[in-house]
Amino acid sequence: MRYLLLILLSTSLFFACTDQSTSASDANAVTDTANNSSESSDDIMAAPDWAKSANIYEVNVRNYTPEGTFKAFQQHLSRLKDMGVDILWLMPIHPISEAKRKAEDKLLTSEIEDEEERKKYLGSPYAVADYKATNPDMGTMEDFKNLLQAVHDKGMYLIIDWVPNHTGWDHPWITEHPEYYTQINGEITDPINYETGEPWGWTDVADLNYDNKDMQDAMIDAMQFWIKDVGIDGFRVDVAHGVPTTFWDKTCKALMETKRCFLLAEAAVPYLLNSGDFHMDYGWPFHHLMNEIAKGEKNANAIDDYLAEDKKTHTKGYHMHFTSNHDENAWAATELERMGDGHQTFAVLAATFDGMPLIYSGQEEPLKRKLHFFKQDPIEFSDYKYADFYRILLNLKKKNKALWNGDFGGKLERLATGNDENVYAFTREKDGDRVVVLLNLTGKVQDLTLEGTSFLGTYNNVFADSTYSLEENASIKLNPWGYLVLSNK
Repeated sequence: MRYLLLILLSTSLFFACTDQSTSASDANAVTDTANNSSESSDDIMAAPDWAKSANIYEVNVRNYTPEGTFKAFQQHLSRLKDMGVDILWLMPIHPISEAKRKAEDKLLTSEIEDEEERKKYLGSPYAVADYKATNPDMGTMEDFKNLLQAVHDKGMYLIIDWVPNHTGWDHPWITEHPEYYTQINGEITDPINYETGEPWGWTDVADLNYDNKDMQDAMIDAMQFWIKDVGIDGFRVDVAHGVPTTFWDKTCKALMETKRCFLLAEAAVPYLLNSGDFHMDYGWPFHHLMNEIAKGEKNANAIDDYLAEDKKTHTKGYHMHFTSNHDENAWAATELERMGDGHQTFAVLAATFDGMPLIYSGQEEPLKRKLHFFKQDPIEFSDYKYADFYRILLNLKKKNKALWNGDFGGKLERLATGNDENVYAFTREKDGDRVVVLLNLTGKVQDLTLEGTSFLGTYNNVFADSTYSLEENASIKLNPWGYLVLSNK
């Protein structure tokens, strides 16, 4: 059954997978347990109230500071809070297996003869050696709980990366419960693409067998540990579509019955949102579309095609939109390389579009290079050149309901401009809050005339901190990759 599911889902399986104290301030200890039997299933599975206007920031702990520790990252919390960050998503914080540890995509550390050189390579954080422990390179469980408390004290929330598809080769289950793993001819195997019968190449991990119910129970127990005993606020689930949906049907409900938490699926499979199991998934199709527009391969009208298709396939939840994340940075390129001079324009689009915006570690600096995936490669923070840019976007989202997430926000309505191939203009409105966003999605100056009257009025030009009047049939000029964001709040 699992094999069939993986075949059906393989078209959505992204190769980017290369491969979280119970005490908190009253405002942030989200203990909305759903044990009240009068609650409907939909009520139980609803996202926590604090997520409705939230944004998310991905933390690459290993590379965030020269130390690569929880303690060192904690020093950045005030800065990130000031920038408007709500949810911190930490890449895997668990111990990393030493057995079959990778130094490069196709090179194991054991194959490096020079001992000092070999020590530089720390392996993939997605090769988990113990689901209930922290990576000693990052700090102790106490260090992590101190970080979590500090996050909560600042009115922020913390979710951790969870890797349910596989473990590292020295995870205790390997010897204690080999039956928990997929086996071929009696041997535990690394993950296989069951559509082709060939390995994915993730040789540093062992594939888990979801036909084994005891393994499923052990996985749920480990996730419950972080929610109930440690006190985190949710999970980002790695390759969530790579395990049977029946597992998520029971697991997500069990987690939400323990604590009202936030669940993000690394997936683009409609069922995971439509079922109510997850609150948000990856906006991979929209991300790829933005890259294509940046390259001139598609134009602004393609966004309407995307929205039409997305509305056909999704009935619940919302997408996470981004110009970068750890996979894109490590394996593709930075947003500066992929999107060129339009990288800020697409960041504006991702932050004002229908969904939740993600910022990856260092984008506020900005991060101008790929970070090494298998060894420590610290971000060199110094200028924070784009911190004010992101602060404006993130704070606008908080105060203007039109930009809130999912059904809490306003419906996106495109505005005709007479230049629709090159300019994407839209408005969103909710409970009297309104934004108008104009984006030049080309590297040339564009002239436009907004058609219609429903959006006319005087607004705050958020990036110029000045007033701006939209008058009927007014002509507007946008510079190459220019953007205009107007808000009545």
